[in-house]
Amino acid sequence: MTTDQPSEYAAARARLLAEPGLGGAARRTALSRLADGWLAGLYAAAGAPSGTALVAVGGYGRGELSPRSDLDVVLLHQGPIDPALPERIWYPVWDGGAALDHSVRTPAEARAVAAEDLKAQLGLLDARHLAGDPALTAALRSDVLADWRATAAKRLPELRQSCLERAERHGELSFLLEPDLKEARGGLRDVVALNAIAASWLADAPRDGLDAAAARLADVRDALHLTTGRATERLALQEQDQVAARLGVLDADILLRQVYESARTIAYAGDVTWRSVERILAARGGRSRRVSRLAFPFTGVGRGSGAVARGAVDRRPLAEGVVEQDGEAVLAQGARPAQDPVLALRAAAAAAQAGLTVGYATVRRLAAEARPLPVPWPDEAREQLITLLGAGESAIPVWEAYEAEGLITRLLPDWERVRCRPQRNAVHRWTVDRHLIETAVKAAAMTRRVARPDLLLVAALLHDIGKGWPGDHSEAGEVIVRDVAGRMGFDKADTETLALLVRHHLTLVDTATRRDPDDPATVDLITKVVGTLPHLELLHALTEADATATGPAAWSSWRASLVRGLAERAAERLAGGSSYPLDAEPTAEEERLAVEAGRTGGPALTLLAQTQQDSFAIEPMGVELTLALPDQPGLLGTVAGVLALHRLTVRSAGLRELDPVGAGPVLLLSWTVAAEFGELPEAARLRADLRRALDGSLDVARKLAERDAAAPRRRGIATPPPVVSVAPGGASSTATVLEVRAHDAPGLLHRIGRALDAAGVRVRTAHVSTLGADAVDAFYVTDPAGRPLTAERAREVASAVQAALG
Repeated sequence: MTTDQPSEYAAARARLLAEPGLGGAARRTALSRLADGWLAGLYAAAGAPSGTALVAVGGYGRGELSPRSDLDVVLLHQGPIDPALPERIWYPVWDGGAALDHSVRTPAEARAVAAEDLKAQLGLLDARHLAGDPALTAALRSDVLADWRATAAKRLPELRQSCLERAERHGELSFLLEPDLKEARGGLRDVVALNAIAASWLADAPRDGLDAAAARLADVRDALHLTTGRATERLALQEQDQVAARLGVLDADILLRQVYESARTIAYAGDVTWRSVERILAARGGRSRRVSRLAFPFTGVGRGSGAVARGAVDRRPLAEGVVEQDGEAVLAQGARPAQDPVLALRAAAAAAQAGLTVGYATVRRLAAEARPLPVPWPDEAREQLITLLGAGESAIPVWEAYEAEGLITRLLPDWERVRCRPQRNAVHRWTVDRHLIETAVKAAAMTRRVARPDLLLVAALLHDIGKGWPGDHSEAGEVIVRDVAGRMGFDKADTETLALLVRHHLTLVDTATRRDPDDPATVDLITKVVGTLPHLELLHALTEADATATGPAAWSSWRASLVRGLAERAAERLAGGSSYPLDAEPTAEEERLAVEAGRTGGPALTLLAQTQQDSFAIEPMGVELTLALPDQPGLLGTVAGVLALHRLTVRSAGLRELDPVGAGPVLLLSWTVAAEFGELPEAARLRADLRRALDGSLDVARKLAERDAAAPRRRGIATPPPVVSVAPGGASSTATVLEVRAHDAPGLLHRIGRALDAAGVRVRTAHVSTLGADAVDAFYVTDPAGRPLTAERAREVASAVQAALG
């Protein structure tokens, strides 16, 4: 169009917007071309002299005009121009009702403004010639790009900061019921930032799905403009049904889900790209190359392990097949995803526990090469999932990376129904899937309150898995979780516990807030639902985690007090008895070892490697160590220390007394251990070191201290503090039961054993379990004469163990 008549442009624009079948990118291109012709005509009619040019910038420069977009233009000139010239171009635009963002500058002025104004510079990166001298436009574009690349080390951090501030103001598009399609994190403004990074030649965003995601958000924005008749970017609730209908989408929920999926693609691309930029700029500046969005140091993996001392810090082992490099968890050179089905979960757990995310290339490789887990899952797979969830906040970026590449729905097919599912409730601040992982994060801070932190974390992850199915989501979730728990390899009792927690995850808060708390029938209702005190503890923690992860309006001090009061009354009703298993009768092999130890006065032991077979291979799962020896002080801590020296992670342990020959007590220790990096110890060497440690020729504590001193120091992720408590008197009639709940760490059991030995108590029986990243232990202790401790003495011993773990 070459006419300068606003009415003709407006009529042509109206016809274009009403044209059937024209939409999406094609309509945005057509709108841009229409505006191009009109502005070129206005430029010519205004009598613009040589040495001037009309240039489109910003979204218009990219040829992406939405129905209500501004026309962003710059009138370039090399020398003096008639002051009335710009007005002869701008006034017809204003008369036509078009929104105009304009400026008049020389090329030097344009570059100077860009050097001071980041927004102006970003707009000029998309400069496109409209009319006049094309060489003038080309020179400006070339100079602006050269300036951008030359100052990238300064401007990109400034761009990053502006993105963070914008996200703080507008929130995360993926979780907002009324999102700003342009300004929120994951919106169209972030796409512009990613293109600017690419223009700097420093890094480029992952392109798979990025263009389609940006196009989807632009389509929704166009439909929003047409629906409202305004240049709005906020997808308000009252417009969502009409926008969905205009786009041919079934309903507003499906529309929001598509918006959320697109926003997540963009946000994830941003995370990956900005990490690359930060690493490159840090390397150029000679600073540490360790850069991560959640940069917590490594604390070690497994209670029997120690930090790995390595000369080079660029590739530090995290777990079998996983190393840290450049602030990310990546696959080790010898890792084979196609031959190791647990590798993806192991990498995720190791990264989260180290406060890292998993490298983009690693996630892509795992998605492409990793074979499905066998059903039921191997024990290690279940433990690694629990370890991942137990990492708390640092699990979120790992989860997001895996979800972006489809690994989560591959592990948990039922996740697909809740993925990106909106919750049309002002109380909820997250989509269903993000609420589930947020609940697991909250639950990770409560693992010291329950005897089974693994069940708490899995229940938190799955408690709303029934949303998206017809009917009551708690009832649907109970059915789903039975199936999921079976596939994960939980036994029947644990599956029933998970089903109970999912079915009744709202029961405690509903009862506490809607029933008379002083009515005995209210307490009876809860006790009948949970059945046992451990179940009550789990349900109470899950209730609080669910509510606090929902949003501020879902949990208050009043609700918390009501729930806590009801839980305490129910606990009083259910109190009594030990939750730890009774010792089974000794096996023939255990009796043989006890007889040998009693006869010889020295240690007797056996080592048996565990294996688990799937359809491809027999995989080593760990070592069963059974050790019998005459009772002596410091036995538990000494044996645990030897295992720590051999970098063995204690998965479970038991200790009890036997008197097979009447020659004095013999202690029988049964351990299940796993190698930290997949290499099991030589039996002969382990046996020799145990003998040396027991006869005093090997100073285990000194060796561990020397190794720890030589290892690089890392802060570690934030974890709940350890809890050491004295079980109620009914837990045992012959001993005092100390309960220890702590984050699993190198040498943990060694420190506990030494503290108990220093306190002068005898450990008669012990039940030790490592559940994911949490240790849940019980020690039955007596005084030297074999009597239970007094209440005051028990508190002193508990305090001493607490101090040793502090």
